[in-house]
Amino acid sequence: MTVPVGDQPEDIETQVQEMILSFISNPNSLILCVSPANSDLATSDALKLAREVDPDGRRTLLVVSKLDLMDAGTDALEVLLGRVIPVRLGIIGVVNRSQHDLNTQKTVADACRDEQAFLQRHYPSLASRCGSRYLARTLSRLLMHHIRDCLPELKTRVTVLSAQYQARLSSYGEPVEDHSATLLQIVTKFATDYCNTIEGTARHIQTSELCGGARICYIFHETFGRTLQSIDPLGGLTELDILTAIRNATGPRPALFVPEVSFELLVKRQIKRLEEPSLRCVELVHEELQRIIQHCSSYSTQELLRFPKLHDSIVEVVTSLLRKRLPITNEMVHNLVAIELAYINTKHPDFTDAAQVSASVNSQQVFMYIQTHTESLDGKRWKNEKLPSEDKGSVPGFGSPSKAVNLLDTAVPISRKLSAREQRDCEVIQRLIKSYFLIVRKNIQDSVPKTVMHFLVNFVKERLQSELVGQLYKQPLLQELLIESQDTAQQRTEVSHMLEVSVCTVVILIIFISFTYMPKGILVTRRSY
Repeated sequence: MTVPVGDQPEDIETQVQEMILSFISNPNSLILCVSPANSDLATSDALKLAREVDPDGRRTLLVVSKLDLMDAGTDALEVLLGRVIPVRLGIIGVVNRSQHDLNTQKTVADACRDEQAFLQRHYPSLASRCGSRYLARTLSRLLMHHIRDCLPELKTRVTVLSAQYQARLSSYGEPVEDHSATLLQIVTKFATDYCNTIEGTARHIQTSELCGGARICYIFHETFGRTLQSIDPLGGLTELDILTAIRNATGPRPALFVPEVSFELLVKRQIKRLEEPSLRCVELVHEELQRIIQHCSSYSTQELLRFPKLHDSIVEVVTSLLRKRLPITNEMVHNLVAIELAYINTKHPDFTDAAQVSASVNSQQVFMYIQTHTESLDGKRWKNEKLPSEDKGSVPGFGSPSKAVNLLDTAVPISRKLSAREQRDCEVIQRLIKSYFLIVRKNIQDSVPKTVMHFLVNFVKERLQSELVGQLYKQPLLQELLIESQDTAQQRTEVSHMLEVSVCTVVILIIFISFTYMPKGILVTRRSY
């Protein structure tokens, strides 16, 4: 049908073709292609559709109708012999009842008798292989053989589908009867899956990315560890900063030795830089513990999808627990850095070598000072040399009052070449700072992960189930939390129906196979019985 008639839709041709294709596209179906003999088979719409889905003609049976309406002097012999349109299942010619036959109420038996007489007159060699009765027997035979060939595969497919439907039905669970037991079971299962994900013993282990405890380990030893290792012990310190600290630590008197106060001041400044990456480590672990909630919700506990309100409540409780532990853990990590800043242990065993080097340098400075001071005591030198105040050219700031300059109002030079002693002092401080900073960095790199594990990770693992039970296991909340989603209830009904259909189909197939392969003697006996 290509032209709409009456109130038929404009796309009637497309609808008909789509309907036909939906059936014949199935590789397990047989195609009965009917085409009139009084038209050109090359333009047959039925053959065109059949060729689209069955190009080799393996499951197509061609029926040539209206053999009695062909033009005088023509016949369909070549077509019936398969020399024009080759199909594997055969070509059968038939003669239909005309409209006159229908109007005169010609019976089917009379029509079949007249059909057979027509075939004997015009196609005697093919009369036994044409006609409506032969077509009916052929279709029955083809259908029987086709079903027999497809039954094993169909039975396997139906069995697989039945198992899949059973698994889906089991995942949806049975309607809730004991709300208390169901809630405890779900909460316990979630807490167990959460802890197992941290420990690396969860059933659903991802292979695309790190998750749970493995990711926490990566944060400790890769992210946090490499960040600390990348911090330069002397980063942000210039020689002028060190020299300024030394001078400020000596007050108004020039120092014979490098003052320890300047070392402590500068090393504390460097140690303080370890606090920010340590707090960032806590934040990353907290984020991972938050991600584990979604991981468990998606892979471990199908029941949470069944009860959306319970799912939201569990997420809220765990998130709240993590949020409570975050400031406590941050405070402990802050205290770790504060402890290092509280006491600079210059007697630390690993700091002994650097302290000895510093003492050696100071001893050399003392020796040089004594030697220089002894030589300056020579009386002749004091007699021959004039004091700066005796020179006619006065030093700025110490001349006549009218020309005095206030040096306190001038800026201190920020860059100049250091003297040999100043260079040695800076090197000593740098060496001490670096040595002590490495000691503290090692301590922080070891103690921060331990702190995070104790105050955050392990605490959550140990208290998670009791927190969930305490917050959610309340009689007024049981009914509300275990309200099933409409989608789950509908899907359970649909899957249950499909499971019943698949089971019935398997039973029918088994019965059909039994009768198909049953010996004829037994079959006759049962029929007679």
